[in-house]
Amino acid sequence: MWKVFWNIELLDEHAEGDAFMKMDLRSDTVTKPTETMLRAMAEAEVGDDVYREDPTVNRLEQLAAERLGKEAALFVTSGTQGNQVAVLTHCVNGDEVIAEAESHIFYYEGGAMSALAGVQTRTLAGERGALRPEDVEKAIRGNNIHFPRTKLICLENTHNRAGGAVVTVEQMKGVYDVAQKHGIPVHLDGARLFNAAVAQGVDVCELSQYTDTVQVCLSKGLSAPVGSILAGDRAFIEEARWWRKKLGGGLRQAGYLAAPGIIALTEMVERLREDHERAQQLAAGFRKLSLTVEPVETNIVLVRTDSIQETAVDFLQRLADRGVLAVDFDEYVIRFTTHRHIDEQSVAKVLEVVEKLLGAAKCSG
Repeated sequence: MWKVFWNIELLDEHAEGDAFMKMDLRSDTVTKPTETMLRAMAEAEVGDDVYREDPTVNRLEQLAAERLGKEAALFVTSGTQGNQVAVLTHCVNGDEVIAEAESHIFYYEGGAMSALAGVQTRTLAGERGALRPEDVEKAIRGNNIHFPRTKLICLENTHNRAGGAVVTVEQMKGVYDVAQKHGIPVHLDGARLFNAAVAQGVDVCELSQYTDTVQVCLSKGLSAPVGSILAGDRAFIEEARWWRKKLGGGLRQAGYLAAPGIIALTEMVERLREDHERAQQLAAGFRKLSLTVEPVETNIVLVRTDSIQETAVDFLQRLADRGVLAVDFDEYVIRFTTHRHIDEQSVAKVLEVVEKLLGAAKCSG
């Protein structure tokens, strides 16, 4: 019955085929749900989650809390919503939040911290996205009526604009120790936290233990179609649930969306190392073509185009014309992101396309 209702075989065939046709390396957000996820969605037991009566959402939240080593968790519609609910729950209007200068929560969330929570952001330059504990300590405001109050420290792991760089357990602990000393909570934008854990060969709890709250995405490399998790202590999550509702995030029969999230956490984590391997293969191939590549630790590859005297946007257009999609990260920087729809054959094809483009550029020059 569920196959007829959902036409699940056609959906999954389209999901796999569509990604391979274009070799889409813009983001791991382009991943489509697996057949197992589609089946789980079709068969999910649901209820009204605003009344906390959706058993599948409840299972997902319990599982996520356990995986992240927290008392409770909340299913939210996106990573941005999870981060902003965290800021709203931790802070009041006029507070100050410390964040890395190119962190997602500051750089890519539409100024939501100031627009929604009314907080001021104090940005610090990190080392490949990692804040230095001594810089954080210096930035914490003293007890002076001229200053806003430092009420939250935000970290990001892996760090997107640093090329998927991993923030190590030791680095996480260093900042957390400073925060504890000053009684300031730490929120982690862990959109790709499982990538960080897999890359370091540690359980995700070894990283999340050095946070008060953490947001993780289910819809990136873990391949669920929708959603993120916000986790913390029980009192925090109760307050966060109130803010989620105010932001329009109170869903009804949300179990249809939570079901693939359960699959994401139970079946899709270890395979992230395959994405990391593809990223290394891609980076090695680019280097053989004499392109400058930033260090690669997870599933993001940053390539510079200044050496070929072409802007990222112009080179991306030529790539797109040949079926390879990526994104510009700066005037002369392109980001390629690997995911489960990108296999070795896809990597080889991308490198073939780039090699031909570089060869054509040399001939025209």
